[in-house]
This record gives sequence, C-alpha cells and structure tokens, in this order.
Amino acid sequence: MKTEIFIAQRLQLKANDGEQKSSPSLAIATIGIVLAITVMILSLTIVSGFKSEISNKIYALDSHIKVSNASVNEAAGVSTVDISDVLPVIQSSVTDIKSVSLIAEQPVIIKTESDFKGIAFKGVDANYDWSTISQALTDGNVPRNDAVNEVVISQKTANLLNLKVGDSFYAYHIADKIKTRKCTISGIFCTNFDEFDSNYVLGNIAFVQGLNKWKDSEGCYVSIDMNNVNDILIASNDIYTALARACFIDRSSNTAYNVTNTLNNNASFFSWLDLLDMNVVIIIILMAAVSAFTLISVLLMIVLERIKMVGLLKTLGATNQSIRHIFIYLTHKIILKSVVYGNIIGIGLSVLQNMFHVVKLNPEAYYMPYVPIEIDVVTLIVLNVCILAISYLTLLGPSHIISSIKPTTTMRFE
Repeated sequence: MKTEIFIAQRLQLKANDGEQKSSPSLAIATIGIVLAITVMILSLTIVSGFKSEISNKIYALDSHIKVSNASVNEAAGVSTVDISDVLPVIQSSVTDIKSVSLIAEQPVIIKTESDFKGIAFKGVDANYDWSTISQALTDGNVPRNDAVNEVVISQKTANLLNLKVGDSFYAYHIADKIKTRKCTISGIFCTNFDEFDSNYVLGNIAFVQGLNKWKDSEGCYVSIDMNNVNDILIASNDIYTALARACFIDRSSNTAYNVTNTLNNNASFFSWLDLLDMNVVIIIILMAAVSAFTLISVLLMIVLERIKMVGLLKTLGATNQSIRHIFIYLTHKIILKSVVYGNIIGIGLSVLQNMFHVVKLNPEAYYMPYVPIEIDVVTLIVLNVCILAISYLTLLGPSHIISSIKPTTTMRFE
C-alpha cells in the first residue's frame, strides 16, 4: 500500500472514530455536490422522457411517409391519388413496411342542435392502424370497417359540442353545393396532442369518397408507416426516386407524385425538441461548475483543518506531490460518496415518477398529463464517468496550494 493512501485512510479512520469531526461547511459542501448530481440525472431522464413521448406521439398520429398527387384533379377540384397505381412501386422499392393505407381528408362543419365546429374529416381504409387511437379511447370503440357513418371524435370536441358515445350529428361539406351526412359517434379519444385532437374526426374513407364521388381506390394520399422510425428518411427518398423514375424515365406512369415524411411535415416540433438538448447541456454545465467550485472549497477546507499535519509531514521529508496525493485521495472519498448518493436520489426519484406519475402537468400546455421519464443506462454511466474525471482534474490545480505552506508557518496555528 502506498504511503499516501495509508495516511489518508488513517485520517479517515480517525474521523470515523470521532476523534476529529468534519466541519459543518464540509457537510454542506457534500450536500451541494449530491444535489448537483441529482439535478443532472433528473434533467437527463426528464428531457429524454419528454422527447421520447412527444416524438412517439407524432410518429403514431401522423403518417411516416405520405405519397400524394403533384397535380390537381380538375374534376374533383383537389389532388387525388389512386393507390392501385403507386402500391406496386412502393412495395418494390421499400422493405420493412409496417402498413400502407389510403387516406382521404375533407374539411366539414359539424353541427349539433346548439353549436357547430369546423374540422377535418379523416377517412381511413381497412388497412389503417387503429392501435394508437384505441389506446387513447376514453369511451366507446373505434368505427367498424363496414360502418360508413361511424366516427370517433376527441374528448375536446365532444366537450365543446356536448356530445357523447351514441350521439349523432350532421357533417356539412360546402363545395359547389352543400352536402349533408349524418354521423354517429362510436368512440371518444384523448391523445393530449392538441394539434390532432382539435382538428380531426376519424371515420371511414367511404364517407369522403361518397361526398366527392371518388372511386374506392382514390384518396388524398397514401400513408406508409415503417417498422423502424429511423428508416423514414431513407425510405421516403427511395419511394420518391422510384416514382420519379416510373414517371420521367421508364414512362410507365403519367402521374408525378409528391413524397413527404413526418420529419418534414412536423419540422417545428422536432426543432423544438432539439432545443431541449441545449437546455440539458446548459444545466449540466452549470451544475458541473457549481460542483467544481464546491470541490475546490472542500479541498481548501480539508487542507486548512489539517495544516499542522502538512507542516509535520514536510518536516519529516514528505514532498509536496505526496502530500497533494493524500488530500486528493481524501477529497475523492467525498466525491465517491456524493456520486453514490446523488445517483441513488436521482435515479430513485426518476423511477418513482415513472411508476406513479407523482408530478402532474397541464396536458394542454405540455401534451401529456404528467412528467415523463426515460432512463438510459448508457447515458447515466457516461455522465458518472465524466463527473469523476472532471472532479479529479478540478482538484489538480488547487492542490498546489500545499506547496506554498511552510513548516515554520504552521506554528502559528498552535
């Protein structure tokens, strides 16, 4: 065992035996480091959870990839796409597809006896994935595939229009002439994503096709969802390339198509989520700075409390480097204890929030009713390694104050 470690351990044993008590300032400094580490961990888990929840909602509620007609159908007055024309190209150019469905959206006015609301009717075919809406249902069920007039509406729309499951309303489509259809509510959902809840009512695609006199294979766009969201950009580029080749090179198609993806269609949301990373970086830098200054204070306090020992060791021939190692080892005992306690508190609070959702949020402002948590073990390990490395580097400079202490000066502390 090295001499420096032996002396440091003996000093630690004396403190534990009660012969030498640490100052209250040292305890407060330790608490400050623990709180800083706790804040770092909570910042990472909360922001990671928030980004994950919002991203998952966007991916679930919006189509990963949309294929629409680049031109306008003069007869219909809107852009329409025939799924039978593009489906073979999509299936041949992209693999690992989760689902492909035909979507038709139509602005309508929902009218009850006492109120009305303008909204987009989103008609979906039998291949549409209802799992996200099914999980968000607060009452009732999703529409049956063969029920043209059954719809699901959001809880916000239901509250606004005083509607419930089983009620009916009239949907008005205003074009060359007003067309009216009666709809029955089969279910009410709440995704806590206001951009979706406030703007959409979901039903059968045949409802919109009937209003516009479209064929069964016609809609506003073809929706493609991937099994892995990381494949969205590559898949959308491959689909666009294949459709463009079919139109402009192979001449097997007379129609030009637009291909968009959810990353572009919701760019404002993803840019906002990216800004959250900057907030975490700022918090970690601030907490690291606080911890660094606290560690310097801890080292100085330990040196001052044992300044007579420093003089005695120098008198006995100990070098400045050896004495620095003793105090750095003592300080690192405090660092390790602080890291352990900080992790226990930070991870413990994160697990508690993740399991019981103790801290609530306003869903209209934050898109979810509680603070989300995501614990990434690798990220936490990297954070702890960085904390230990920065702590050691922080102590190297201030430890040189020991070299300025002279044995004769320590006599003043008798």
